[in-house]
Amino acid sequence: MYVGTERSNARGCKVMKDHIFLGGGGEDYAEKQGLLNKYANRHGLIAGATGTGKTVTLQILAEGFSSAGVPVFLSDVKGDLSGLAVSGTESFKLHEPFMKRAETIGFNDYVYEAFPVTFWDLFGDQGHPIRTTVAEMGPLLLARLLDLSEAQEGVLNIAFRLSDEEGLPLLDLKDLRALLVFVGENAPDLSLVYGHISASSIGAIQRQLLVLENQGGAGLFGEPALELDDIMHVGADGRGQINILASDKLMASPRLYATFLLWLLSELFEELPEIGDPDKPKLVFFFDEAHLLFDDAPKALIKKVEQVARLIRSKGVGVYFITQNPADVPEDILGQLGNRVQHALRAFTARDQQALSRAAKTYRINPRFDIEAAIREVGVGEAVTSMLEKKGVPGVAERTLIRPPSSQLGPISPSDRKAVLANSPVAGKYDERQDRDSAFERLRARAEKAADAAKQAEEEEERVAEEEREFRTARRYSGGGQPRSSSRRIGSSRRGSHTFGSALQEAVIKELKGTTGRRLVRGILGGLFKGR
Repeated sequence: MYVGTERSNARGCKVMKDHIFLGGGGEDYAEKQGLLNKYANRHGLIAGATGTGKTVTLQILAEGFSSAGVPVFLSDVKGDLSGLAVSGTESFKLHEPFMKRAETIGFNDYVYEAFPVTFWDLFGDQGHPIRTTVAEMGPLLLARLLDLSEAQEGVLNIAFRLSDEEGLPLLDLKDLRALLVFVGENAPDLSLVYGHISASSIGAIQRQLLVLENQGGAGLFGEPALELDDIMHVGADGRGQINILASDKLMASPRLYATFLLWLLSELFEELPEIGDPDKPKLVFFFDEAHLLFDDAPKALIKKVEQVARLIRSKGVGVYFITQNPADVPEDILGQLGNRVQHALRAFTARDQQALSRAAKTYRINPRFDIEAAIREVGVGEAVTSMLEKKGVPGVAERTLIRPPSSQLGPISPSDRKAVLANSPVAGKYDERQDRDSAFERLRARAEKAADAAKQAEEEEERVAEEEREFRTARRYSGGGQPRSSSRRIGSSRRGSHTFGSALQEAVIKELKGTTGRRLVRGILGGLFKGR
């Protein structure tokens, strides 16, 4: 049971100052259950079978954090969470059940209200475009996104190393493509320094980049890149901004979805300063469909997620995983999730029964009821909850009737979404893509310079050849014919004036001037950027 002090926000709605009210019920249910803001950065789990109420729980937590002045970032997998931007209404078909539920759980200050929302979309259709650069994504996450082998990941690491050493910024996918071509053309020399570079590995990476582009992933990379301050905005009314990533279309590319969210989490970890244990989080991050992050993930990636989850709380960020079954989350990470809302699990198979039993054993025992049976029996909108209490100790498991949301339940209309986008604090900032000087442009400039040099060398070769033909045919003279012996003496004199070094230099230049050299310089390098 949580009893906290109250305050009124700018809209006149009373909110608890030190915790987020989740629900209650009395008798067989918890009298009141809440999430203490002080321990909200200790992470959490929302689990349960499809249709048991996970999305509504996520919605009311987002409302609670926003009212407490905590910004939120979440993904909207089904499109339902856009309703956070619009107030609930009495005309809604569930109005009466909502009011009855509020009365049952003692939610006496329950009112309808809208919340400050910013819509984001990797594809730029249902929200502001959200981008990062290839360099910021890094080789580890990019290799995961492209599903590369160990050898292919090694070649990708070489490309990133060359990007730094050669001053070739990697901003978008065309930069990476151009750099991979550069690596392939210089593979013999680079292999002596960095290890073997095979053409097959480069080809495999290029093919995977093509697949990513076909899935729409090219829109993720480029500039202007997302600034973290724009998802950590707190309004003048003291409420935290709720950032909603439109993910219904993105879910068609689950690897892209999971890698992007992990990148964002990693960026928060890298950029934010240490603040210890604050009175409330600086940001709360909800990772819906969390199993996609761990499915077939390499050990190095899972280790990175574990490290981020363990350390990011000291930077004031709370991470909440939403999934159907707690078993979807590795145990080392699951053990760090202190705040838990467990909706019903359906045990239709022996494997399901084992998963249910394991889930029940992770809760602190409550002598009033059987936890395993409760997890199986709770209805829609009910859950077995356990929140961290004083000193971060896990609370006993409680059966809880989850409170109704104050915002609209379900998606908003396209016109409402358009209005929210127009009034967004970042309206216009990310809409236009920028394409500044980077690896592609700089490699193209090198290729054009080499092509120009080859063309000049060709013209010089033709001029010298023409002069030699004129001398041989005695067409070049002044005042009369030249004796053939004199011509030979002139040629001998010219050749004799050259040193061995200059003769070798001329031979190399002549080779580059020739057909083979021109094809290498103008064909391979120049042709790379032809038509772009």
